Amino acid sequence: MSKPSIPQGTRDFSPVVVRKRQYILNTLRDIFELYGFQPLETPAMENLVTLTGKYGEEGDRLIFKILNNGLHEKKEQDKVKLNEEWDKVLSRPYSSPVVTERALRYDLTIPFARYVVMNQNELAFPFRRYQMQPVWRADRPQAGRYREFWQCDADVVGSTSLINEAELLCIYQSAFHQLQIPVKIKINSRKLLAALAELCGTPEKMIDITVALDKLDKIGWDGVTKELRERGIEDAGIEQISKVISITGDNQAKLEQLSTLMANTPIGLEGIGELSTSLSYYSGLADAGWGGTIEVDISLARGLNYYTGVIVEVVCDSDKVKMGSIGGGGRYDDLTGLFGLKGLSGVGVSFGIDRIYDVLEQLDAFPAQLASGAKVMLVNFGGENERYAISVLKQLRDAGVAAELYPDVAKFDKQMKYANKRAMAYVILPGDEEREKQLVSLKNFATGAQQMITLQECVDLLK
Repeated sequence: MSKPSIPQGTRDFSPVVVRKRQYILNTLRDIFELYGFQPLETPAMENLVTLTGKYGEEGDRLIFKILNNGLHEKKEQDKVKLNEEWDKVLSRPYSSPVVTERALRYDLTIPFARYVVMNQNELAFPFRRYQMQPVWRADRPQAGRYREFWQCDADVVGSTSLINEAELLCIYQSAFHQLQIPVKIKINSRKLLAALAELCGTPEKMIDITVALDKLDKIGWDGVTKELRERGIEDAGIEQISKVISITGDNQAKLEQLSTLMANTPIGLEGIGELSTSLSYYSGLADAGWGGTIEVDISLARGLNYYTGVIVEVVCDSDKVKMGSIGGGGRYDDLTGLFGLKGLSGVGVSFGIDRIYDVLEQLDAFPAQLASGAKVMLVNFGGENERYAISVLKQLRDAGVAAELYPDVAKFDKQMKYANKRAMAYVILPGDEEREKQLVSLKNFATGAQQMITLQECVDLLK
């Protein structure tokens, strides 16, 4: 018998890990609710036609397709025909409807757009939603990249106001400030990338330029130059791209220089105006003391084809962490048009939950109390003391103190080792003297200090 295992690129989550993940999700959920966003969940699988053609050529290759099943349920007279069809399966492409008609969701944005179109008559627009669920990608597993991972999105559809962009920037600011992760938020516009393609004299190659630029952090400028040439961009065009992405200074200085370089490209000036307005709104809403930075970055591309306006990406700004983006998003004016609902603009951001978890681990920034679910364990001395311990346990829980009683009358040493392994902060010793005096002995597991106190004093101390 082979040893049990799990698929490559997936993970089991222990109780300690789940608590840490819940800490992240609960922090984000509270912020979303504060900003008026509503929760939404969609199925793990979508019809394949819903997903394909929405993420670009590279994204389509990473969609996990689901093999059709249920052939045994067909009518007896159809079996011969079905068997003939399945004899041809191996010679057909994996996207053939005979093989697959469904797939695991690749992200949360396309299913969200599909939901909006299907429920447009019941929704109040602008519709503000947040969604926290797993997604799947047939990618090569590596550090910080998994085949099954969680995304956490916040989107607004039904409004073209750039106030939405500013509020989403504030959500990023608030979230990473509360999680104590130092970040740099990069901001750009797909309209500037379209203008850049015009400056190169190859407006039809905007996607090629975007795909190459999106790899700048990974392969450097020399690697991007090589890929641009392979994609048919002439040296003169590459020089224009180099000139634009080499612009330095603060955000205002960068936008002014871009205005000069793109003076003859209306779409570029439109993108510059949107960036300037978004940052202006943000400055009126943001907490000045949060400690992170927002930076206009002309090389920021965001590989997904559905973005049409402002785009953002979040990276951890710490020398202790080597990690790619931990969040990103942007404006997608035409997304619901993919499903037949024209003229509905949207903008959203995503949090990479698994990468945020890894960053918090590397920074050692998780709160210490997350290591244990219950804060205190009651030792079980058996007999009448066990009954007294049960009454104390109930009163602790009624007062809102997370507590548990060791269920078996085991050796004291064994119970204490259990409490230590569970990382309990305190242990209560309900022995003969405590029961007779209706008190409890509370032991601080970290310091070893022990005191006999009333139950109310115990509750006050633990809370």
